Amino acid sequence: MKHALLTAATLLLAILLTPLAHATPVAPFQAEYSARYKGIPASAQASLRKQGDNWMYLMTVGNAAASMSQATVFAIRGDLFIPLGGSDRTSYVGQQRAVTTRYGWAGDRQVRWTGDVKPSRAGPVALQRGDIDGLLLQLALVRDHEQGRANPSYRVIENGRARSGNFRRAGTEQVTVGKKTVTAARYVQTERGKTTTVWVATGTPVPVRFTQQEDGKETIRLTLDSWRR
Repeated sequence: MKHALLTAATLLLAILLTPLAHATPVAPFQAEYSARYKGIPASAQASLRKQGDNWMYLMTVGNAAASMSQATVFAIRGDLFIPLGGSDRTSYVGQQRAVTTRYGWAGDRQVRWTGDVKPSRAGPVALQRGDIDGLLLQLALVRDHEQGRANPSYRVIENGRARSGNFRRAGTEQVTVGKKTVTAARYVQTERGKTTTVWVATGTPVPVRFTQQEDGKETIRLTLDSWRR
């Protein structure tokens, strides 16, 4: 369940950010998800709120056996979401783990991880313009959908490394959010035998559905139940 929660929180794999011509307005919100990992149910909550001149995006996932909380503080500069710091806390079977992420944009332009982290995952990793983390990828994908990008790509920094990938738009579907049906664009990424699919609906600040399949079998599913400003 530990790996399930971490994967669910991170939700979306990632790629090199190409700035867009116009920024999509960002506003605070709260969202509720239902989740399943290999048939095991859980719940999840996501929120975005102002923190001084910056923003904090927080996601929690949990059930009776385990819980996880991830947060990232970021700045908005034009169309760039710039991660400034992050935290990752998990609790399972009486054990706890906490990791802090520190970005050195104003100094050596490197990112490092401290806390309950293996030396091989502590960094440093050199930063590049446009880098985002796993949580910000959710907001970036929504933003890029609103801007009409059919095949968005990003570079994500997490777990002691930078990795890249690509999403492609694969049509639209009707998705039920609570008691309402919305039209959502389906974005797909396939990498190393895993297929990640994300559904994004215009006017909804977070993905409305997320699934991951391994060897053709669904392992993770998150479904948006409700959201509000």
